[in-house]
Amino acid sequence: MALMPVLFVSHGAPTFALEPGLAGPLLRQTGARLARPAAVLVISPHWITREPEVTSARWPDTIHDFGGFPDVLYRLQYPAPGQPELAGRLAALLQAQGYRVSADPARGLDHGAWVPLRYLYPEADVPVVQLSMPAWLDGDGAWALGKALQPLREQGVLIVASGSLTHNLYEFRMEAVEDAGYARDFVRWARQAVRDHDRAALTNYLTVAPQGRRAHPTPDHYLPLLIAAGAATAGAGVEVLEGGLTYGTLSMESYLFH
Repeated sequence: MALMPVLFVSHGAPTFALEPGLAGPLLRQTGARLARPAAVLVISPHWITREPEVTSARWPDTIHDFGGFPDVLYRLQYPAPGQPELAGRLAALLQAQGYRVSADPARGLDHGAWVPLRYLYPEADVPVVQLSMPAWLDGDGAWALGKALQPLREQGVLIVASGSLTHNLYEFRMEAVEDAGYARDFVRWARQAVRDHDRAALTNYLTVAPQGRRAHPTPDHYLPLLIAAGAATAGAGVEVLEGGLTYGTLSMESYLFH
């Protein structure tokens, strides 16, 4: 079986499910042209646990883990099947590398998972398993977790790490930014660092990136990028999916690691 690529996807606000903008069509085209995966493993910052957990439901629910948005969002469903067998293999793989992993048969897919997957695989016909982000994760830990997941790519599993390339929720909610120049500066920096596979720069973004702390006041939506980069093959080609900015501050840029 061919080695599957790795995708870092910016999922932005929940309204991305209704407002595809530039990023939605790009993700739809990407899903259509990739080799069909046996399953998708998705990691999202909207499921953080003490230690890693993995969904093992045969039919995971669609979780609407947000508030204050249009009613139509809460009626959207993404009825993709789960794959308990993959959940078991994933747990065993990580346990063999020292991670304390457990399975959750009741957990569904949060919006960081199902919103981008609605564009990648709109028919919801590819099995999906979600892995939580452990609360202790830092930059090096995220990269190491991604590297630990690499063997799944040989089994036809598409790894999708879902976050946001910039994620300042205060400015998003307050509509406080008229000039998003800082967000564009951070995106330009990140794009080059990703293309260069510059682990040192990417893991130390708060000290070396322009406006790193303003782009990410908290690390949760940035760490999936490091998981994706860690899961990618060293020296892999990187395809940039330019999704632009939404709401002035949220970058929708995504990266496909071939």
